[in-house]
Amino acid sequence: MLTDQVADMFTRIRNAIQAKKRTVTIPASGLKKEITRILHENHFISKYAYVESGAQGEIKILLKYNERRDNAIQGIERVSTPGRRRYSGADKMPKVLNGMGVMIVSTSKGVMTDRECRREHVGGEVLGKVW
Repeated sequence: MLTDQVADMFTRIRNAIQAKKRTVTIPASGLKKEITRILHENHFISKYAYVESGAQGEIKILLKYNERRDNAIQGIERVSTPGRRRYSGADKMPKVLNGMGVMIVSTSKGVMTDRECRREHVGGEVLGKVW
């Protein structure tokens, strides 16, 4: 049993990138589907698909590489952990690499990026950052 599903997701993606894999499969959950949607909307991954299999289902992610086999995701990191939750208000929402990266935040209005949080004036738990 996993205690931190988001950290497991980020680790699977990070390991697949280091191994130069083209796809990665992750056990599905509602939160992981939203994180995957954000990664796709911000052009960090090429495609993704939810596959019904078993009780839980899976998310298949097609990673994005350029012609030199460099991945679009240079780094992916968990910020808030089960042992130490990290929250941020809309006015103090941190930026990743001066806006070059994306902070993924779980809010009362759903999972959003740091830019959307500033625009909507809503804060929440900072799940992770991607650059």
